[in-house]
Amino acid sequence: MTVNSDKPLAVMLASGGMDSCVTTAIAHRDYRLAMLHVAYGQRTEARELRAFHALADFYRAEHRLVCRLDHMKQIGGSSLTDPAMVVERANLERQDIPSSYVPFRNAHFLSIAVSWGEVLGARKIFVGAVAEDSSGYPDCRPEYYAAFNRVIAAGTRPETQLEIVTPVIHMRKSEIVRRGRELGAPFALTWSCYQAEEEACGVCDSCALRLRAFQEAGVEDPIPYAHRPRYARNDTSVS
Repeated sequence: MTVNSDKPLAVMLASGGMDSCVTTAIAHRDYRLAMLHVAYGQRTEARELRAFHALADFYRAEHRLVCRLDHMKQIGGSSLTDPAMVVERANLERQDIPSSYVPFRNAHFLSIAVSWGEVLGARKIFVGAVAEDSSGYPDCRPEYYAAFNRVIAAGTRPETQLEIVTPVIHMRKSEIVRRGRELGAPFALTWSCYQAEEEACGVCDSCALRLRAFQEAGVEDPIPYAHRPRYARNDTSVS
């Protein structure tokens, strides 16, 4: 693989979903990539890992790291990690935080990314967090990442210049789809479903948010679904 050494290095924290895919496409324009994936005992762990490796191959990542956080399954408290909890059907009008929220998950992920980034001499950590048009997770808000950047500055070597960037955090999901199309993002390689690994269920929150985004963008979602309900809002951008 030919490496463009003129570009700085960035850690890309990638789940394998559509948001991290488009964020990877954005990062790839200006940075060499060190791609990081964290498995934490989630229901679709194997499928997400497959998607991550497919994206890392597609974008020719210079480094890749897969970490396991088995303690998060032991801690529980989320329908993604506790098989005794039911994955709720989609409710895109919900105001409360859904059961799929994994308590303080992103802090664990970011800590690994910072440690690895400092060792590699990376300049940025890219994260595909989305604030508004998402499930309302508290660790996806802009102020959360601003606070974590202050922690990085306080807790790393003086010469370390490492910053979390969240380029899609203020976008609606449909805008992310359009941006991904502009950048040639390989949506067919991604996976978002919370509970199925062969065909996406189409009825969990993550599937519903993804399907609505593609529907409002006027684009066919290329991954297989067991069900494809219509979730699009009345939106003049739908073609």
